[in-house]
Amino acid sequence: MKKITLSLICITCWLTLAAQPYSQFATPRTLEAAGYPAHVDLRWDNQKKFTYEIFASKDGGKKFVKRAETAQSYYYDFVEDFVGKAPAKLVYRVVPKGMPVSSKDAGKFEVKVATVERTDDALLDLVQQYTTRYFTDFAYPGCNLARERSNDTREVVTTGGTGFGVMALVAAAERGYITREQSTGYISGIVEFLDKVERFHGVWAHWYDAISGQPFSFSKYDDGGDLVETAFLVQGLLTARQYFKNGSAAERKLCNRITKMWEEVEWSWYTQGTDSLYWHWSKNHGWKMNHRIKGYDETLITYILAAASPTHPIAPSVYHSCYPASTYFKNGKEYLGIKLSLGMDYGGPLFFCHYSFLGLDPRGLNDSYADYFERNRAHTLIHRAYAVANPYRHKGYGASFWGFTSSDDALTEYSSHHPNTEADNGTVSPTAALSSLPYAPQECMEVVRNLYYNMGASTLGPYGFYDAVNLNLPQGQQVVRTNLAIDQGPIAVMVENYRSGLLWKLFMQNPEVHEGLKSLGFYYKEDSLR
Repeated sequence: MKKITLSLICITCWLTLAAQPYSQFATPRTLEAAGYPAHVDLRWDNQKKFTYEIFASKDGGKKFVKRAETAQSYYYDFVEDFVGKAPAKLVYRVVPKGMPVSSKDAGKFEVKVATVERTDDALLDLVQQYTTRYFTDFAYPGCNLARERSNDTREVVTTGGTGFGVMALVAAAERGYITREQSTGYISGIVEFLDKVERFHGVWAHWYDAISGQPFSFSKYDDGGDLVETAFLVQGLLTARQYFKNGSAAERKLCNRITKMWEEVEWSWYTQGTDSLYWHWSKNHGWKMNHRIKGYDETLITYILAAASPTHPIAPSVYHSCYPASTYFKNGKEYLGIKLSLGMDYGGPLFFCHYSFLGLDPRGLNDSYADYFERNRAHTLIHRAYAVANPYRHKGYGASFWGFTSSDDALTEYSSHHPNTEADNGTVSPTAALSSLPYAPQECMEVVRNLYYNMGASTLGPYGFYDAVNLNLPQGQQVVRTNLAIDQGPIAVMVENYRSGLLWKLFMQNPEVHEGLKSLGFYYKEDSLR
């Protein structure tokens, strides 16, 4: 009798659950959709990682076709195979796996969206907006600094990458991706954290623990001040100071805190009283690393800011005695018919064209050593020409797939990729060409279009294009699905500089920068100093 009673109870419970609508189970919340030139971005709340099926209709909801299923909380549906290349109006239903798409309950999980015309402006808007999410959606909660990389489980935030991110946040406010108030809030959180952490004669460490605020060792002896990463950070902060200086009370307060921290950096102390700048100092190891900052590479901005400091400037002789004092500073040779004034053979990795020039405007910038815009343009075009020549016959290399820099690598984890060296293993790093857009717009846009329209289903992630692609490898291993702050930041910043010059204008409006450039012998061809 008890067994029969229990069975009846179980049957009754099953019938009760079965009678309930699907909306009681694993239903997506906050379902949103945005249309782009070639794909639709679907997002919903899926905290429990249930599996959902994505259906789409191109006839107003009369007939739905299954597009995918996923346990993520987003899906990018590249729709050319479904609707062609013209803008299209679509209806999506994102339903729990197993729910009939035609059921009454499925209609509750429906969203309408339209793709947009395939213009370069729309494509760049997409790239900039997605990439900026690395510094908003993926910023470390509480302190808002940029995480070092997307696949690092440590509580590590990076100072140089955060400086790049600050500039991206300024551009995002100007573009309307986030509000001005949100941008102020993000950057204020960053500044508050930076003002509290341990510094080394005013200089920040390369990494910090986001929870404790303690310096996080970058390497065995690199657990203290990092002058170059500090320069990248200050470049971003001074850009933000210029943007917000005439704003609200909260914005002016932010600017005052930035000025205070900028003036506390003891650039001249990092000369050790010599005619050189040194990269690192540790309270535990002193000058053990003994790394003089010599070029030509990404560190030019360090000397400019050191000379520009209103409180602890270096003498001009420090720049002229140290920075050019390397075997790979002056060049003057031709590579694939393109002359390069400064740098190693073939120019080296393309981030040499980016990090110092996110704020420093290279257009018409000269000194006794080079025209810096022309130098960076030549470096960019050499990379493209090398890929077109493709001496090692790597798959995919050509006019629409090129660009070599330091990035993740499917074969060697992380590597600095150079043309015509063993480091060229077929890896193309999207940040290389995308961040070079101001130097060679037509040539770089070929890469952007290819990465999105032809390869976007595998190369585009939540924070923009993934870090590296190697088409020599089997299909499932071709894309390294990671992002790095120092690779995403230059994309967002240099896309904006190409489109409007905003971040160049802001940084160059800082009066201290003018003084630093003048003291080192830099000048602008067209209009003196900007």
